[in-house]
Amino acid sequence: MPTTARQPDWDIFCNVIDNYGDIGVCWRLARQLSSEHGLLVRLWVDELAAFHNICPEIDLQLPVQLIQGIEVRHWTNSCPDVIPATVVLEAFACRLPDQFVTAMAIRNPKPVWVNLDYLSAEDWVAGCHALPSPHPHLPLTKYFFFPGFTETTGGLLREHDLGNRRHAFRDTPDRKDDFWGTLGVPGLPADALRVSLFAYENPAISDLLSIWAEGRESVCCLAPLSRTQLAIEAFAGRSLQAGDIVTKGSLEIRMLPFVAQADYDKLLWSCDINFVRGEDSFVRAQWAARPMLWHIYPQSDSAHLVKLRAFLDIYCASLPEAIAETVRQLHGAWNGENGPSRISRDLWQAWMKALPALNRHAMEWEKNLSKQEDLCSSLVRFCCSKL
Repeated sequence: MPTTARQPDWDIFCNVIDNYGDIGVCWRLARQLSSEHGLLVRLWVDELAAFHNICPEIDLQLPVQLIQGIEVRHWTNSCPDVIPATVVLEAFACRLPDQFVTAMAIRNPKPVWVNLDYLSAEDWVAGCHALPSPHPHLPLTKYFFFPGFTETTGGLLREHDLGNRRHAFRDTPDRKDDFWGTLGVPGLPADALRVSLFAYENPAISDLLSIWAEGRESVCCLAPLSRTQLAIEAFAGRSLQAGDIVTKGSLEIRMLPFVAQADYDKLLWSCDINFVRGEDSFVRAQWAARPMLWHIYPQSDSAHLVKLRAFLDIYCASLPEAIAETVRQLHGAWNGENGPSRISRDLWQAWMKALPALNRHAMEWEKNLSKQEDLCSSLVRFCCSKL
């Protein structure tokens, strides 16, 4: 079985819950730890199928494989007898195997144990960031590490050259043409509003598609195969697959294959408005410096709406009040804040009227966020301080 030549520096454990958000974050983090910090990473993933969609190199049949310098292990109920790495990171409060925790306790020196938590803009996050939690029975301490939007948190995942790559792509027409060609999407309408659509199941999708189809402005909707597919098929009146085109009125829908992470960044960079979901695509949309609509992962107790409002409070802080209210209302409608998700024609028209201002705001937001330390570097610095 292929493994790294020496003992890994970091173990990362990922329990896939949100289809692509959890593994999306973990895979980006693992690659950045390797490529920018020279660390050997062992990534444990319990569900390889979702991983394969964002990283086609993954072989679903292999329990251990080496991908882009990262040792990937299929995390099953039985944990192999391995020596824990110097740093052990559990993503999003996943439960480590008891056998592995015991091995951590007898390791000398003890690993730095970190729980990388979910991203939130709520006020309490800064007070809980980097707090220790001693194990009740074993000589181990776990630290809670929170991503965030301020210097008092761990920051956001961002590769050091991300901005330069985005500018180079946008400024080079041939790169854009090559990108669309690789997706089997030739000849996009030049004068259409380009919208990427990535969301959970949402009844408001049918509202949007109808509004776009009946509007005066041409809209090209680029939809990777995902959980939006059933709603788009209901609108189209037929089953769809990657490469299909649906045209109704002013709307053209292009069905895209599910793309790898690097290509998804290019999709975001290529669009005028990006609909995103969960955590990973939400963060990448902010680095794309384009207006976005966020479909936050729904929770039964509506805790997700508290997180949504907390983010919108800081995101909208510098916007004129009328435009900020439009942003809040559209996000609320998209996320079913006041009942079933519905979007009215008037609300969409208000968003479109504000689009030039939202473009400027998205660029300024990205510029300010880029001044903060990135999450990967922040994690490495913190863990080094605990060794």
